[in-house]
Amino acid sequence: MSRNVRISFCMLALSAASHAATAAEPVPPATRWIPDNAVICIELNRPKALLETLANDDACKAIQALPAFQSLKAGPQVGGLLTVIKVLEASLETDWRTGLGTLTGGGITFAICADGSALTIIESEDERMLTRLHEILLGFARGEADKAGQPGRVVSAEYMGVTGWTFNGKEAHAVVANRMISANRPEALKAALELRSNSGGANLTSRDDYQKVRKMVAPDAIGMIYVNMEVFRNIPGLAGALDKGSQNPLAALLFAGIIDAVRNSTAMGVGLYAKESTLTLEALLDGKLIDPKGPAAFALPPAGAGAPPLLTAPRCIASLSFHRDLHSFYAAKDSLFPERTGGLIFFENMMGIFFSGRDLTDEVLARTTPDVRFVVARQEYDPKNGTPQVQIPGFALVLKLRDAEAFDEIAEEAWQKAVGLINFTRGQQGLPGLIIDRPTHNGTKFTAAYFSTAGIEETTNLHARFNFRPALALPADYLILSTSDGLARDLIDAATAEASQSPKPAAGVHTMAQLDGGQLASILRANYDALVRQNMVSKGNSREAAETTIGLLITVAGFVDEVTLTIGAEKELTRARLQLALNLQ
Repeated sequence: MSRNVRISFCMLALSAASHAATAAEPVPPATRWIPDNAVICIELNRPKALLETLANDDACKAIQALPAFQSLKAGPQVGGLLTVIKVLEASLETDWRTGLGTLTGGGITFAICADGSALTIIESEDERMLTRLHEILLGFARGEADKAGQPGRVVSAEYMGVTGWTFNGKEAHAVVANRMISANRPEALKAALELRSNSGGANLTSRDDYQKVRKMVAPDAIGMIYVNMEVFRNIPGLAGALDKGSQNPLAALLFAGIIDAVRNSTAMGVGLYAKESTLTLEALLDGKLIDPKGPAAFALPPAGAGAPPLLTAPRCIASLSFHRDLHSFYAAKDSLFPERTGGLIFFENMMGIFFSGRDLTDEVLARTTPDVRFVVARQEYDPKNGTPQVQIPGFALVLKLRDAEAFDEIAEEAWQKAVGLINFTRGQQGLPGLIIDRPTHNGTKFTAAYFSTAGIEETTNLHARFNFRPALALPADYLILSTSDGLARDLIDAATAEASQSPKPAAGVHTMAQLDGGQLASILRANYDALVRQNMVSKGNSREAAETTIGLLITVAGFVDEVTLTIGAEKELTRARLQLALNLQ
């Protein structure tokens, strides 16, 4: 044990002599033992509900049956952990799930304070089991200290009638009735014990912003996260990232409303909800979007408006939908970004070439509505065209147009100029170019381009360029710009079906996204060999270690059924809702 830690515990012991024993009284919420300088506080009020979602019988059987789990189980780290769990099960006379549920059933509270201290308070439903667990852990710690020849690193001291312990000379903890308090330094444990003795002291619950967050979160939440945004924004690098994001046109447009909310909020509250196999996180920020002429003004929808429904396609990995007024945003670019970036200048020059000098604001972007969507989908390769060795998903941008018929030929000309520029550049480098075709699908004639496989005998292991068969389609009032003609065909079908239904927007929502875990796992499996090689080269891992890493990544993706994110403004709050549906069967 270090000299500083010895001194700290001696001071705790000396201070104890000057304090009378605290009279027994009802135990207050754990947050009253958290100092008022807490920056982040995570409260899990009903751990059993989370345990039932993540570690039910079906989930455990599915995990144990995985080859990746069996491989990790055979390793020294996981194998040793499983041995320790078996010892604890025998000593506590329970199985691990029941024991974990009992030991944490009263709640778990974790906080990080502005001075760098961290506190964890675990409340058990069985005081005797908690005491017995600490005795077992104390035995383990003394045994490890003796093996290391440092028996003095496991010590205790009394403070305010409570015995404080350290097992390694760094952390400090104490068992108080049915609660275990752990801290990353003795001073933090001392502060918590002082608040326990003085319930009227300045603690987290005495903060107005904390009480405001509690009111934000619905009462049926199984957990809650409080974040002091004023302190959080001072984290090194975060303020700079927010400034850079607001100065970058693409980032400002993509994260419009989000950057402003983070920058202007005093506090953020996050509620955690669990229902069967679905977890939901709902974050609320109290920052007002105060600049009516800032980037957020072009993302916040008027009353009754919002992001359009998500477009889906076969084998869809991800779908994104935005309410963004591209025309007004670009028209205000000079006031939003007075210092013109190189990227913006390059974009304007290219658009001037592609659209034959037409005014990008009034003659091009004025044709678009605020409906902006992206789709990412796994490709299905036609045997006639061959299959690339590395399979890259198809990406597509879908815009809704005003007066689409008058814009069709303008868009077509711009697209063909872009393909021509690509071919010219590749030709200068002695590389094959794209061949333009005009197929028809579902009544829509569209333009596609492809690389020829003429002269290539083996078409089952093609170059990565054969992933790209760029296409432009204009069905009904939609503009589809895709990296794959197959995805373009699928989106022609989706857009045509949507046009006949007049779907309603998600009122008040400016950003939506959805991820399909099964399709993500599928594209990872298709590129398994390439990912293993990349891991070996970039991380320096052995092939076995790389295969374990990629296999685990695929497994985790497969356990995710669907992830859905929605972000919008509600009165003076910004609400972000992340829903995670698990596939643990």
